[in-house]
Amino acid sequence: MDSQEPAGVPADNKEADDKDLQHHLDTEPHDNDVAQRLNWLRAGVLGANDGIVSVAAIVVGVAGATANTGPILAAGAAGLVGGAVSMALGEYVSVSSQSDSQKALIEKERRELAEEPVEELAELAAIYQDKGLSPETARQVARELTEHNALAAHLSAELNIDEEDIVSPWHAAFASAVAFTIGAVLPMLAILMPPPGIRVPLTFVTVLVALALTGALGAWIGGSSKARAAMRVVLGGALALAATFTIGNLLGASGVV
Repeated sequence: MDSQEPAGVPADNKEADDKDLQHHLDTEPHDNDVAQRLNWLRAGVLGANDGIVSVAAIVVGVAGATANTGPILAAGAAGLVGGAVSMALGEYVSVSSQSDSQKALIEKERRELAEEPVEELAELAAIYQDKGLSPETARQVARELTEHNALAAHLSAELNIDEEDIVSPWHAAFASAVAFTIGAVLPMLAILMPPPGIRVPLTFVTVLVALALTGALGAWIGGSSKARAAMRVVLGGALALAATFTIGNLLGASGVV
């Protein structure tokens, strides 16, 4: 017999409920979505912040010692290239280690499923039972998930890993290098384009505003407080700029540079 809708539930209401449910599923952040966003947040926003602060501190420090454009440009360019390469290399090594570890865990789980399927099924049922399901329901859930995709079910329940979401170290390295470079270009332009008399204060203002924006952007993507995040990066950037400018100014005044 064909299934029928419950009495008293109009078809158009059910369709609206289905659309609301689908909208909720599409917009509600889930574990894999959040993890992916946080990976790009770490490689992108932190790379840009590092580029802004590192190169700004270098060029402001040199500008404190000399007003000549040549040394400022040379120091800033060296800081930009060296910093981008360093960020890319560090990100590649870090993500490669994470990726290798995840791949090893996936292969271990695949081997266990092939060699001990009964034990693995019992283990999966026990996990769902520990989460609050009754023994009968936990076994049923474990059986159905195993029939659908045993490896994915165990990776999700045991290790919180999705086989399709392993981050590429090359992508992370490229994103980090690009983000650092984009961030580093800003203080370079701010220190080189204005007249010597206003280049340092203008760079201070430009860099601190940019750090406030990137800090707030990172907090917005991550779902945390934008004001608190912006304040942290602005204070850190201000301290770095003040310290390097003071050191450069002292070196310039002493005749060392």
